[in-house]
Amino acid sequence: MCRLPVASLFICFWLVERSHCDGSLQDSMGELHTRFAVSLYQTLTETENNSNLIVSPVSVSLSLGLLQLGARGNTLAQLEGALGYNVNDVQVQDFLLHSQSNVGNSSQGVWLQQACALFIHSGVQLLTEFTQHAADWANTSLVRANFSQPNHTHSHLERWGHNHGNETWPLQAGSSSGELSGSGEAQGEALFWGHRLQMTLVNRVAFRGVWQKQFLFINTQNLPFTLSDGSAIKVPMMYQATEVNFGQFRTASEQRYTVLELPYLGRSLSLLVALASDRKTPLSSLESQLTPRQLASWDTGLRRIKMDIFLPRFRMQNKFNLRSVLPSMGISDAFNPTVADFTGISVEEGLYVSDAFHETRIEVTEDGTKAAAATAMVLLKRSRAPVFKADRPFLFLLRQVSTGSILFMGRVMNPADQAP
Repeated sequence: MCRLPVASLFICFWLVERSHCDGSLQDSMGELHTRFAVSLYQTLTETENNSNLIVSPVSVSLSLGLLQLGARGNTLAQLEGALGYNVNDVQVQDFLLHSQSNVGNSSQGVWLQQACALFIHSGVQLLTEFTQHAADWANTSLVRANFSQPNHTHSHLERWGHNHGNETWPLQAGSSSGELSGSGEAQGEALFWGHRLQMTLVNRVAFRGVWQKQFLFINTQNLPFTLSDGSAIKVPMMYQATEVNFGQFRTASEQRYTVLELPYLGRSLSLLVALASDRKTPLSSLESQLTPRQLASWDTGLRRIKMDIFLPRFRMQNKFNLRSVLPSMGISDAFNPTVADFTGISVEEGLYVSDAFHETRIEVTEDGTKAAAATAMVLLKRSRAPVFKADRPFLFLLRQVSTGSILFMGRVMNPADQAP
């Protein structure tokens, strides 16, 4: 009989326990990220009633996490309450470092990157501990800027934008810019400006992807899309017959809906499209009942099936001032100059968040690029395969398959309402 030394047994038990803890942490962090994404999205839908919508939850949460490093007192407690975790915890920092390194990995046809920049007025003295921690966990660069000279600030922001994958849409001073192409490029950003002691926090999630199986331009037709008011318009509808992950689900009130998953090349990222089964069910009814548990059920409820898929080509852009959104999620002190506590960033008083801008863009096309091509009208041969036809308002999520992290979340109410 083979006997293991006592030390070996201890090591074995430690490894088993450590792997169990790591797995539990990853699961719980994934749940918290999903909860934040759903909460942020549903808060935005309260003000954006019947329009297209796109937001990057991972971009906003990363920015709030960086602020959390320098927050203290009740300001820190509110940020922790909204995110569900404290980035000052060593285990949480390790998890975020690991997940961000996964996000930074690139493969053929897919490129995804996260980056942060802290633009600080040249007169503000930062604490060394904050700058070190920020650089360690969030890939953050510190940039000195003279906010009294707008042109000077604009050049800094634009240069940073060009250096982090945004040659197409340069970053503008006082705003944020991003692009997601469910096919082409995607960035989500959040900017935070201090009032008396000026500070700007910029976070970008940049993505370029190609479909695992591309739609053919020759199969795109102008087909009807029913708007929320019941009227119909003609839009370019992409088509392909392929094997995909597909599932049928029910909300808490027994409303049926279907979910389709379209992977990008390499299958590390995918676009999930949710559509109400009953054409008379408004998308708002599905949105209001969306929960983290519902999203978790998609992973176990999707099955491989060959389908005829119709998905409209669409492009949109949204810009939000998160100052009017985050207080509804419990983050209010950070925007109040009398109670904000960011003494972990700088010992100087008066540092608070006066504005928080978030802007994203999305473009979904046939091949995963922004290349333009003529659309040919063709008669498609119909098979007896099941049909997924997004010819009415639908919800979409772009997520990382391995972690379930929701990079972008939005809805299409009118594909013809194009972003500028």
